[in-house]
Amino acid sequence: MIQVITGKKGSGKTKILLGLIDEAVKVSNGDIICIEKCMKLTYEVNHKVRLVDAERYNINGYDMFYGFVAGVLAGNYDIKEVFVDGILKIGGRDYEELGKLLEKLDILTGDEVNMIFTVSEDKESLPESVLKYLIPQAD
Repeated sequence: MIQVITGKKGSGKTKILLGLIDEAVKVSNGDIICIEKCMKLTYEVNHKVRLVDAERYNINGYDMFYGFVAGVLAGNYDIKEVFVDGILKIGGRDYEELGKLLEKLDILTGDEVNMIFTVSEDKESLPESVLKYLIPQAD
């Protein structure tokens, strides 16, 4: 399942994401990873969560991100939750391409893995291909 939290910089997206990560730590029966760029969440993410720096692996663009996630999931069938903070910093501001990525990841993960992304943009600027994954309480 794919879900998206939207909003401009400073609107509280990361705070919502951190709350969802904390909840997942309490209830998940599998492994949890958090992907971000620049490791800004090092001291905020629960130590039970594997924090991955996209920059360390030179992940730039949505195709590279998809391949990375597919590889991570193929290497660990116990992953149940994936949180991604700042997907636009990793893939860029091509919102149509973001929508294509989300659709491909939705197929890849199915009902077995929950992925939640933060997108630093107002929902009015995003295409339907992204908005269909919007988390209702994040409106």
